[in-house]
Amino acid sequence: MDVTRKKEILDKLAEAVVEFEEEQAREWSQIALDEGMDAFEAIMQGLAAGMETVGDLYDQQEYFVPELLMSADALYAGLDILKPHIRAEDQKNMGQVVIGTVQGDVHDIGKNIIKLMFEVGGFEVHDLGRDVPLEKFVEEQMKTDSEIVAMSAMMTTTMTGMKKVIEMIKEKNPDVAIMLGGAPVTRDVADLFGADGYAESAGNAVQEAIKMISNLRKLQEKA
Repeated sequence: MDVTRKKEILDKLAEAVVEFEEEQAREWSQIALDEGMDAFEAIMQGLAAGMETVGDLYDQQEYFVPELLMSADALYAGLDILKPHIRAEDQKNMGQVVIGTVQGDVHDIGKNIIKLMFEVGGFEVHDLGRDVPLEKFVEEQMKTDSEIVAMSAMMTTTMTGMKKVIEMIKEKNPDVAIMLGGAPVTRDVADLFGADGYAESAGNAVQEAIKMISNLRKLQEKA
């Protein structure tokens, strides 16, 4: 497949998600397969790229909750067609993630987009929801033995709870990688709290997670 055609297909997949066009998402997903495009690439560079744009539009308050939900429907319409064709080596589980919005915070749209991106990226996701008691993150990590705990906060008042969770988890299991995200969270805050990663956007969260898991595996191999 030439580069121009490949770009056209990926752009159409992304556009379908941004424009909430479920039929277009199905149609172009099928075209991608028929023309020999790698299914995983079509998902990550096409559908997921579109969802990342949707996340940006939401941040800029150009899109609101209804638009996010319609975009997700289009994303899933494309996924239904592409997912069965992902190669075994791409499908091998990337790892497990415990995700939730911290206690006192009921905002979960950003968290839901990140969850979606993790699922698309091949992670097994344990979603605790919103307003999650701090101890619950610790309990769920120990129960599932997840490599990553991802916490979101949208208010500075609830953000401080993240620091407590990090201390509790690291005390019990120092190898767990912890990722933070949400409007008031910056890389400096994440570093200050002792987190291992910081997600600036949904797409960036998956890249960060892959990087963190690969670092963890390297450490385990040395051990």
